Amino acid sequence: MKDKNSEFERRVKAYGGSFRSKLFIAAIIFLLVGMGLWYWLNGKGYGQQKLQYKTEEVKKGDIVVKVSATGTLQPLNQVELGVEISGTIEKIEVDYNSIIKKGQVLAKLDTSKLEAQVLQSKALLEMAKAKEKEALADLELARTKLRQLEQARELSGGRVPSQTELDVARANILKAESVLAYAKADIAKAEADLRYNQTNLSKAVIKSPLDGIVLARKVEPGQTVAASLQTPVLFTIAEDLTKMELKVDVDEADIGKLKVGQEAEFVVDAYPDMRFKAKVKEIRLSPKTTQGVVTYETVLDVENPDLYLKPGMTATADIVVKEVVDCMLVPNTAFRFRPPVAQKNAQEKRGILGAIFPFRPPAQAPKEDEGKKQRQKGRVIYKLEGDKLVACKVLMGETDGRFTEVKSKELKVGDRVVLEVLKSKDGR
Repeated sequence: MKDKNSEFERRVKAYGGSFRSKLFIAAIIFLLVGMGLWYWLNGKGYGQQKLQYKTEEVKKGDIVVKVSATGTLQPLNQVELGVEISGTIEKIEVDYNSIIKKGQVLAKLDTSKLEAQVLQSKALLEMAKAKEKEALADLELARTKLRQLEQARELSGGRVPSQTELDVARANILKAESVLAYAKADIAKAEADLRYNQTNLSKAVIKSPLDGIVLARKVEPGQTVAASLQTPVLFTIAEDLTKMELKVDVDEADIGKLKVGQEAEFVVDAYPDMRFKAKVKEIRLSPKTTQGVVTYETVLDVENPDLYLKPGMTATADIVVKEVVDCMLVPNTAFRFRPPVAQKNAQEKRGILGAIFPFRPPAQAPKEDEGKKQRQKGRVIYKLEGDKLVACKVLMGETDGRFTEVKSKELKVGDRVVLEVLKSKDGR
């Protein structure tokens, strides 16, 4: 009985080992069939998929290189008109936005006190002139007296008058001359005082120094202005607004590209659909530093015949620094495209693991160092011929940010350059 049990156990063990071997072989066959099926369904490798590309035609055109800067519009000449004397505003003749002419009366101060001062100065001048006449008469009298004494001394043979009397007469002449000089000085002072008071009276009438427009009025009738410490500002006046200037701050990296006379266009927020013309008038040498950024103020001449533009408006200007005409143009996006890396090559490099654990590589290869790219003028872009990508070497020229001028023996106008991968034609 014991021998029978041992025989049974041996048969069970032999059958179990054979079953595990068969199961292992079946698993291997299933895995190989699955791999083959996956490989067949995926078009025998990612690298052989037919892809769709976004392309754009190479064309002829012009490249306009621009420098952008932001600034504010200002009148060619803006004046803050004040008053040099203290007083009370009696009348205001103009208001905001009034069109004015040179010499036009804008406001008047109360002149009653000033007029009284002028009258007083005139009276003092008349008094000084009267004193001058009196001094002249006294001088003439003193001279006559001296002549009479000298004649009497001559007729008397020197006996009369005495020498003392002659000396007194001569002293009287000197005194009369001094009084006359003092009277003349009084006249000069009185005339100066009169001119001063007349000038103050004229300053009580505020007139425009130029043709222009009133931008601001800062006083009201009846208001008292005091000019003791600083000149009070009554009006802000701008010269003819049909001609203005745009002051922009240009970055130090771009300032070397600018020259006087270059054309420019600018836009303002008030009229986003309109572009206004300008021209570089002046490039100022004094730098401005804001948070470590160095800029240079550049002044542009602006024509404003329709008066759309207002002082103080913020404007963004594009200054044309270079223009290349009739050149071959390629979209800048084409320089960033790189062909997809084939999965077949990746699988070959990875061996059997590549077949067992397939992967899809990224659509584009990693980008190269951007600084190095900028230093290299020779670049490679890809054009599409049928379903085939063809690499083309090009020399880069000027760019406007969207298109770049290129020269190439391998590329011509009408070719379609590849911008990016869209998807495979089977929808994957």
